[in-house]
Amino acid sequence: MTTVFVSGSFDDLRSRHVRSLQEASRLGDLHVLLWSDDTVQRLTGQPPKFPQAERLYLIESIRYVNHVSLTTELTATEALPATAPVSSAIWAVTEADDTAAKRAFCAAHGLGYHVISAAELAGFPMPPESVPDHPSVIVTGCYDWLHSGHVRFFEEASSYGRLIVAVGNDANVRHLKGEGHPLQPQEERRYMVGAIRHVALAVLTSGWGWLDAEPEIARFRPDYYIVNEDGDKPEKRAFCAAHGLQYIVLRRTPKAGLPQRSSTQLRGF
Repeated sequence: MTTVFVSGSFDDLRSRHVRSLQEASRLGDLHVLLWSDDTVQRLTGQPPKFPQAERLYLIESIRYVNHVSLTTELTATEALPATAPVSSAIWAVTEADDTAAKRAFCAAHGLGYHVISAAELAGFPMPPESVPDHPSVIVTGCYDWLHSGHVRFFEEASSYGRLIVAVGNDANVRHLKGEGHPLQPQEERRYMVGAIRHVALAVLTSGWGWLDAEPEIARFRPDYYIVNEDGDKPEKRAFCAAHGLQYIVLRRTPKAGLPQRSSTQLRGF
């Protein structure tokens, strides 16, 4: 299979980054060359917002990525590391990052070169929906700024069964959190959640209040409803007791070595 290289810092991972990875993965076996902290400082003149251990954890969680290498020796943005080029490989870049120097580098090293157009990156395509096998787990939330804490929560929850994530619809998020929320629209939030490899299915809630996922629970009939400490509500406990759902509260603990994160902190409100 063709090896496809993508190179970058992937600092402050957002939907535009994930969409480019998704499109690049259609070309072959996707290998991300992730810039180390020192490399980001050297190439951009500024340290990354997120440390390399956290960026590595996030990139490795994206379902479209097959391999990740931490790049320490890169000296220019218009080149790939000396250890990267292999026969039958492609360097994939977005239209916004296409340069003559990158094209020349690929020509000189016998690499293919593919430009992902802006049109190809439009929208938030989701895989076909299928009902996860049992045992299955449902978790709910806004996920307004996907971060390493969310990924860790999904990772832990998925250990109980096939993970369904019910992403709060825009109207209900606004109802619960107030004006200005959510920062990102529901289809974008659902897309980002669905891109995490621990997630079997990402859906939008169609209900209201703290039990906005009640219609989805009735539809998928999961075995567990899992929340973190912030999401533990009396209404959820009572609902699970009445419907025979196992209710589990996970501690909000980051992946070992990573900082504590919250969407409120990252949004700034």
